[in-house]
Amino acid sequence: MAGIWFFGIGLAAGCGLIVYAVASVKPSERTVASDRAPGTEMPVPTGAPGCVATAKLIPSCGAWWGVAPDVFGGSPPTEAIAAAEQRMGRRADIVHVYHRGWDPFPTPQELRIARKRLLLINWKPSVRRTWAEIASGAIDDRIDRIAATIRHRLPRRFFLTIHHEPENDVREQPGSGMTAEDYAAMYRHVVLRLRDQGVRNAVTVMTYMGAPNWAAKPWFERLYPGDDVVDWIGLDPYADHRVNDFANLVDKRRDDHADWPGFYRWTQQRFPGKPIMMAEWGAFERHGDPGFKVSFFNSVRRQIRGYPQIKALVYFDSPIAPRGDTRFDSTVAAGRAFAELARAPYFSSTPVPDH
Repeated sequence: MAGIWFFGIGLAAGCGLIVYAVASVKPSERTVASDRAPGTEMPVPTGAPGCVATAKLIPSCGAWWGVAPDVFGGSPPTEAIAAAEQRMGRRADIVHVYHRGWDPFPTPQELRIARKRLLLINWKPSVRRTWAEIASGAIDDRIDRIAATIRHRLPRRFFLTIHHEPENDVREQPGSGMTAEDYAAMYRHVVLRLRDQGVRNAVTVMTYMGAPNWAAKPWFERLYPGDDVVDWIGLDPYADHRVNDFANLVDKRRDDHADWPGFYRWTQQRFPGKPIMMAEWGAFERHGDPGFKVSFFNSVRRQIRGYPQIKALVYFDSPIAPRGDTRFDSTVAAGRAFAELARAPYFSSTPVPDH
């Protein structure tokens, strides 16, 4: 979500630590997602015959189901994911975690999570250095230290995105060090440096905001760092007042940017061979339309098969997201609809690999 690095509380990103949270869940809402008592093991999708993950963690059937568990609340990550899974009634395939700067990762709690799930590690390498400085080697010692930690602690494959949503950080003034070309160079440098330091299990994601106004910028295409360092294409769309259903979410368009075809259509044209990850997605609470989340989650279940290039959905669950409440169970009815969506066979087709 745009601005995520600036709204943390508790263990907040602003302090250079991990951003995690767990919501306050009413007992009536918790039982909507599962009949099991809190703390019991969630159902694990067994997968369909012949459905496996590729070396780049692309599920051969359906799509991964993931969550960034109740961001900004400050709870330990294992508690946050346990609560989220209890509320939605199944184990997540992907858990989205956030780091920045010198913040070390993976943490011991993340390693526990990764025993049964895939990590999506979102890393902003520096909050002070420009992209151009990072690309020139200014924080290579930091990259090397992270690489050593990954090599020694995290043998399993994981997703890695570098400085997500770069669009609103671009400064096109000459010499700013923050141009679109600088971003592409920074991303390439970080990924190649990690590989040079022996990291072979990171599946890389280039995560865009996916908003029409940014996609219309003349520099937008120049953000891309190259096929050799990008395995998945990510986007972070949210259902605001302009969005009515899932189809509208993944292909947002605006009258004032009529040439933009929508993110999914653009990705099909620009990257036909790469999987798409909705690295963050969510529905804001609409006080004038309390049933919106129910209808929206139902639309995802109906429409997802029409977007076969989307291979992962990772929900951003937070009561205090920068633009509103994205909790999937902010009402009992919404929690019911989300739990039904989470347990749909499409999101249980391919089992999470154990290596």
